[in-house]
Amino acid sequence: MKQQLEEILNGKRLSVEEARVLMHLALQESTNGAQLAALLTLLRARAVTLDELDGFSRAVLELATLLDLSPYSVMDLCGTGGDNRNTFNISTATAFVLAGAGYKVAKHGNYGVSSMCGSSNVLEELGVKFSTDREVLLRALEATNVCFLHAPLFHPILGRAQAVRRELGFRTVFNMLGPLVNPAQPAFQINGVYDRPLLRLYGYLLARRGAHFATLFTTDGYDEVTLTAPLEIITRAGRRQLQPEDFGLFKVAHSEIKGGRSIAESAKLLVTILEGRGSPAQQAVVTASAGLAMWCSAERGLLIDHVEQAREAICSGRALKVLKDSVA
Repeated sequence: MKQQLEEILNGKRLSVEEARVLMHLALQESTNGAQLAALLTLLRARAVTLDELDGFSRAVLELATLLDLSPYSVMDLCGTGGDNRNTFNISTATAFVLAGAGYKVAKHGNYGVSSMCGSSNVLEELGVKFSTDREVLLRALEATNVCFLHAPLFHPILGRAQAVRRELGFRTVFNMLGPLVNPAQPAFQINGVYDRPLLRLYGYLLARRGAHFATLFTTDGYDEVTLTAPLEIITRAGRRQLQPEDFGLFKVAHSEIKGGRSIAESAKLLVTILEGRGSPAQQAVVTASAGLAMWCSAERGLLIDHVEQAREAICSGRALKVLKDSVA
């Protein structure tokens, strides 16, 4: 490990295989916290390459408890985190809306590391029970159209990294890896990233893997669809930029999409949105996020029509019913 750190410090870029081996080494018990912190800091101080991101994510999946949900053609929407914007739990709310609209969702998430309240925090607060049991998860998919894959259960070896990440307090390569290592490897992935260079990197990597994907970045710095600025998106069809009016919606202010000041407050806000009683900005952002996921996964139709389908999933009460059934 010391030799690897020295080489990276001296400017070495790693091949896919070298990165894969390094991640395996970094997560071994013989690698101490100081060495892991040094590696994460070195990688933060310079750009991670396409081959490195590929190799790191392959290693994490090799060390994970994998889950075969291929008969269901599930989708996931997951952000990297690390944008330091403290939005409400947009992708979590979106997962319930998509499920309410009839889409199968395998939502991969974690406790907040670089944020106060991650998806697992809010789901746990709402009463969702986490499991790795395939039969339990299949029953959830059948009954509600959604199952929740709590990252620490499927990636137990990353527990050591979690403590180091909390101590460091800044986003690390593990933020970059999160959306790439869903243990179910969904048929369709919609991933939010925190900056434009990572948007390009994700686009290249997922295209290299032949994935059905959409990768997005809101240009004022969010890893979510926020309607606060133009949205850049890369899919198999190429790259495009979308304005709030392309969703049939309006631009919102940063202050209108802030998260709760506690986990309990964040959970209450999510319920309020699924009840259709959120602020106009909150409701717009969630319907835009769900509509975009529908549109990109279908690769046909009009974006505005899919946004309307998302709105109807809330207004009909189906999205809220998914939540209630998920905690029953």
